[in-house]
Amino acid sequence: MRCSLERQLSVTLGLTVVLVGIAAGAISFWLAYQDAQEFQDDTLRQIAALASNDVLHEAIHLSGSAANIDPEVRVMVVKLPATGKALSWLSSDLQPGFHTLDSDTGAWRVYVRRSKGSAIAAVQATQARNEIAIHNALHALLPLMLLLPVVLWLVVRIVRKELAPVHVLAQNLDAQEPGNPVTLPDKNVPDEIVPFVTSINQLLERIRQLLSEQRRFIADAAHELRTPLTALSLQVQNLERADTLEAMRDRIVPLKEGIERGRRMTEQLLSHARNQISTPVLEVINLSKMMRELVADHLQLAESKGIDIGLEGDEQLVLRTDPQMLRLVFKNALSNAIAYTPPDGEITVRFCEEGQDIIFEVIDSGPGIPEAEKDRVFAPFYRIAGTEGSGSGLGLSIAHDAALRLGGAISLENRPSGAGLIFRYRQRLIA
Repeated sequence: MRCSLERQLSVTLGLTVVLVGIAAGAISFWLAYQDAQEFQDDTLRQIAALASNDVLHEAIHLSGSAANIDPEVRVMVVKLPATGKALSWLSSDLQPGFHTLDSDTGAWRVYVRRSKGSAIAAVQATQARNEIAIHNALHALLPLMLLLPVVLWLVVRIVRKELAPVHVLAQNLDAQEPGNPVTLPDKNVPDEIVPFVTSINQLLERIRQLLSEQRRFIADAAHELRTPLTALSLQVQNLERADTLEAMRDRIVPLKEGIERGRRMTEQLLSHARNQISTPVLEVINLSKMMRELVADHLQLAESKGIDIGLEGDEQLVLRTDPQMLRLVFKNALSNAIAYTPPDGEITVRFCEEGQDIIFEVIDSGPGIPEAEKDRVFAPFYRIAGTEGSGSGLGLSIAHDAALRLGGAISLENRPSGAGLIFRYRQRLIA
């Protein structure tokens, strides 16, 4: 399930702002309400302190009821008698300080002050007090409630603005031409996005290189296939012009050889293509068994040239690797050795364990490779001058790519004593 980062940030921050705003509003409302209540208590205290006998409501004191209370009067001062009740709900024996008393007309807030044998009570209806407190609290809450939608709008705008470079990068990436990816700009990009952009640019660079290699490979393959196909076409024409059965048989031989070369090249092209996209599947294999099978597959071809093949290695050596890719490395190495070794030559296939690595070597008695050509021979379709008829130039390239995918390494070195080449493959033993 996909989700929008912009929407998620906006919703998360918006909810955070709303929750914080509600909490802040509740706290502000409560504090303002308490402040209003305390302010009215202070008012009662001050009125009681300033009150004198000539300003007291004697009518209330004498009536014993609240019938004559003016509903507009918010605060009243009542002189408490020595005994009895000043009002039906106001007893004369109240202790100094604040009290909340109930009456038929509602609850009252009372402050009692006693001095020099007299007692004065300042009273106020709690309903009026609460209305004043709530009114003041709402005035304190109103600015916060008005600002909350503005803050939410600002959160959405800020998130959208900060993520705008990401949308621009996405548009630039979508606008890329399939065959010609362009590096994404990293200017005006947030620091957190820069590593991501860098990784994408590195990937695009690898894609460019891969596309370039594929174009070159396709062009080289088309060029290489054109030659044997043209030769086959000419050989078929020659076969059609054969006058006798004997001449036809003579012309069939080069035709068969051309078909075999085309088959080998096609097989190598398919191997190279599979090698580019396949993923190694690791298995535990017996290296000695694979080497014996490999030598047996090439023995007939070697014997046809009078080449002697020897096999040396540890019979118990096992390796965890991809058997198909490893066979591809060894097969191309041995095929190359047979192709370039002169008749009556010799080839030694050797494998052993060296520290944490396995070493596979094919040692032939061929012409070797000039030092300047050792790195270039791994390029597809590259052939050393003077050896154009010995192969397609794909064998070492296929072996090199397979070795890289297996985490191994190939090296070529001329034999120190006499003519010949040592093909060496090294791979780490994996437990």
